[in-house]
Amino acid sequence: MSATTPGTRQVPAWALALPVLVVLLAVSAGVALVVASRPSSSVWVASGHAIVGGTSPNFTTQDLGGKRVSLSDFSGRPVLLSFWATWCTVCHDELPALQRLQDRYRSGGFAVLLVNYRETSNDRMRQYLSGLQVNLEAVIDPDGAVASAYGVDIGLPVNILSGRSGKVARILVGEVPIATIEAAIQQAVSAPPG
Repeated sequence: MSATTPGTRQVPAWALALPVLVVLLAVSAGVALVVASRPSSSVWVASGHAIVGGTSPNFTTQDLGGKRVSLSDFSGRPVLLSFWATWCTVCHDELPALQRLQDRYRSGGFAVLLVNYRETSNDRMRQYLSGLQVNLEAVIDPDGAVASAYGVDIGLPVNILSGRSGKVARILVGEVPIATIEAAIQQAVSAPPG
């Protein structure tokens, strides 16, 4: 089938479709380049959701230096997962306080694991924490997979304390007095495993 115009020669139909095909190929190549250059989050999360008294969903992700970190690495220890972001104004004050709490209760096995909420610049996160003089272990969650398992949406910070048994002991959403967080930590540190 050919397209004709009076007084001109016939143009094959495939020739009319060629510019559209070239544009589609160019757009596809561009999308492929963007997807390929995006850093792989390589975040794995066990099924289930965090509820008080339930098992903390295990996950594996990377720290800000690219090292693989799993919640199961903290097995047998009370751990506070603190979901934070560089844009969170409450986090700015809370993170240094969490550093002091980890320093205070470390001898009881207590650890804080910072889970960054949906940011992708590891350099920016490192600079932010360094500026606050916080050297807590921090991991990435660029797609929000870990956050989703823990019921974190928006309204940071969210702190989830798990006891030595791996069960969720407390879920603290938003701005909470540090004394409240510390009381929960004291209880988790002093509780026997199991």
